[in-house]
Amino acid sequence: MNVRLRYVVIAALASTPVGVLRAQDMMSQVDLASPMFTKAEMTRADVEAALKAAGDRPDFSNKSLNGLDLSNLDLSGVNFRAARMNNTNFSGGKLDGAVLDQAWALKANFAGASLRGAGLFASQLRGANFDGADLSGSRITADMSGATMRNAKFIGANLSADMQNQSMGLIRAVLKSADLSGADFSGANLSRDDLQFSKFNGANFTGASLAGADASGADFRGAIFKDADLTGLDISSSRIDAGQSGAFANAKNFSRVLTE
Repeated sequence: MNVRLRYVVIAALASTPVGVLRAQDMMSQVDLASPMFTKAEMTRADVEAALKAAGDRPDFSNKSLNGLDLSNLDLSGVNFRAARMNNTNFSGGKLDGAVLDQAWALKANFAGASLRGAGLFASQLRGANFDGADLSGSRITADMSGATMRNAKFIGANLSADMQNQSMGLIRAVLKSADLSGADFSGANLSRDDLQFSKFNGANFTGASLAGADASGADFRGAIFKDADLTGLDISSSRIDAGQSGAFANAKNFSRVLTE
């Protein structure tokens, strides 16, 4: 695929209504080894200058910011829609209310960052680091497969499937094979999500909904499920503690769970 065609593809992805393209479709349409997904068109100094000049809502939409060190910056409210930020370092930063819809941030580092109320709709975040990050109140339908999110906060976050776009494929949060040990999902909505083979050891699901989600092969040992809705949660080959059995009364495939 030549450079001109690659830009056409990205432009099409960015302009397509949210929900039309599923994560796997987007991944198959781009060349992740191209400069657009590996290089940066700005430096950290450029970003800092733009932040100072732009005022309340800086716009970095559709920019290539791959591999930059943007740690500890205040990026609250910034528009990163359809931006490419693969391997970018946002650790310790503040991205409250930021727009990361359709953004590419493969293996990006958000450790310890605050993303309260941020938008991560149809974002590509495979292998990203969100250890200790705060995503409370955020709207998330991102592909976070293989991400590490130990002790992250998702309090009141909405990770549920977007039921308005079912004709285009189920748009939902994908946390497949992610490490969410100790994460706080109090009051969060994870209904119909892909939670397969993820680690939820010691996670807090108080008041959360996992209704209709697929958690086959997941590890829930030590997790808290007080007042949680697990109706229809698929727990085939999942690992739970014996004392948690009561919480899974309305779950699916309980006979196939691995109790320890």
